[in-house]
Amino acid sequence: MRILVVNPNTTASMTAKIGAAAQGAAAPGTQVIAVNPPDGPVSIEGYYDEVFSIPGLIAEMRKQPDMDAYVIACFDDTGLDAARCATSAPVIGIGEAAFHMASLVAGRFGVVTTLARSVPAIEHNLKRYGLMERCARVRSSEVAVLELEEPGSNASARILEEIRRSLAEDRAEAIVLGCAGMADLAGRLSQEVGVPVLDGVACAVKLAELLVQLGLRTSKVGGYAPPRPKTYTGIFSQLAPGA
Repeated sequence: MRILVVNPNTTASMTAKIGAAAQGAAAPGTQVIAVNPPDGPVSIEGYYDEVFSIPGLIAEMRKQPDMDAYVIACFDDTGLDAARCATSAPVIGIGEAAFHMASLVAGRFGVVTTLARSVPAIEHNLKRYGLMERCARVRSSEVAVLELEEPGSNASARILEEIRRSLAEDRAEAIVLGCAGMADLAGRLSQEVGVPVLDGVACAVKLAELLVQLGLRTSKVGGYAPPRPKTYTGIFSQLAPGA
């Protein structure tokens, strides 16, 4: 089985971290290929960045059309619907995967993300996925995404502090880490706080494997139908359906 994990931002060090977490979660025999686009934002922090990361995401998927499944390694599930239109293989967003996994191991879960500007997008997705009532609260640690890549940063300590607040003040029973760049922190933080701490990258890989093993593919009836052939002009011409 081969799974393409796409980090929609352009920071290669984060992609390497994500790839290691994904391969670590994968079953023996599953090959994980982690990539990021060459063009776009270095980090995705809010709606504006998200828009400019989606063309690169789709382009990376189109470069490798024969994958068994795809994982979108941005917690906002950036471009998830568009990606599902682009292939019949399963496409899993790490946010949706983590929310569903958390709901299976806890009655109430908290989310700890990076900046406050990311909270509305996460809350929107929770409502869309029907899991808002299971979420105790979405908290921001005020850690910028790229701080997670800085040696010597106190980012993990600030994230841990916010996790402790979620457990104490929100009565969360499990914690979802709200950024792919936090993928390497889940195991240690879970040991420190004594409750499940979920990394969406690992959750998404396991769900992708399961869907492939069950022979389930993305429905092409309705909203996830393939895009209609048409011309795209200018810089997006190479992404036109059928191009």
